[in-house]
Amino acid sequence: MSAIHDGTLTYSNTVARATVHRAAICEVFLTDSVRVAEDEYLIAAQLPRVHSYYSDNVTAPAAYDPLLLVEVFRQASIYAAHTFLDAPLDNKFIFVSGELDITDPEALRIGARPGQAEIRAHQAGLKHRDGVVTGSTLDLVLSVDGSVAATMRTTCQWMPGAAWDRMRDKGRAALALTPARPHHTGRRMPALSVGRASGQNVVLAGVEVGDHELRTQVVVDQGNPALFDHPLDHIPGALIFEGFRQSAMYAAQELFGLSPRSLLLAKVETDFTRFGEFELPTDCVVRVVESPAADTVAFEISMVQEDERIARARVHLARTSPITGALENRFAYAAASA
Repeated sequence: MSAIHDGTLTYSNTVARATVHRAAICEVFLTDSVRVAEDEYLIAAQLPRVHSYYSDNVTAPAAYDPLLLVEVFRQASIYAAHTFLDAPLDNKFIFVSGELDITDPEALRIGARPGQAEIRAHQAGLKHRDGVVTGSTLDLVLSVDGSVAATMRTTCQWMPGAAWDRMRDKGRAALALTPARPHHTGRRMPALSVGRASGQNVVLAGVEVGDHELRTQVVVDQGNPALFDHPLDHIPGALIFEGFRQSAMYAAQELFGLSPRSLLLAKVETDFTRFGEFELPTDCVVRVVESPAADTVAFEISMVQEDERIARARVHLARTSPITGALENRFAYAAASA
């Protein structure tokens, strides 16, 4: 059990890669941590102003990507388990759910120096097996340069590699994975249509627009160094979050004529229901679930493999200007149709 300190954090060096499950040093964002109470920790992170993946957004003005914060929260959850809960470094982690809320978009504005983030982590729950901690729920509050920007609740579990292999073998044996049905590899959607500048970071191929829903095809590109920092045996959560966001961005434009340039991911509530397999094609099914407010639009999205759900989310996009006039009528129609 680590000692309780006064809360002083440093930003001079990153933490060890193994403690956040990263292979590339440049993908490690945490720099320090202290325990400030029995069930509360402070964790420091430096936010990069330039990044091939997280800086590749067209939303104006320039701001730190909400999905960069998701990655920081993910790293903080794993790091806290290893550092404060004695989870072995060779254990494998499963994320069960995550709820992100951007509380102050202005706090995400990029300044003259890399952002110094502080995450206050409160231990909201623990899972035990045979007297050993094997899971954690954390309530996390992230500040950037002293201003609270976002909150997230994460729930994760961990297990030894042998237990992981047994679980994966059993789960895969219940699926019809042979012959493999390839992932979508067709031409990707135009980058600007999903809020990206570079086609390398587009994760959608084709889109089918129906009367009551929109269906997108998800590209699983294991060559993307940010989404696939190291080899995995399943589709990672980072790609799932990006698939949800890009599907919502495209739906907002296709259904309501809203430009991705004026949309920011403001809130996402996600549950992961089973592993996504590389042998199966992956789609997102997008539905409008509520009448939008003047400054937000929300979608219910299921990520599926051959109609079996692997994750679901409610995604809220915030607008930089209010919705009025004809757009309100289009929203009302879409919501009623759904």
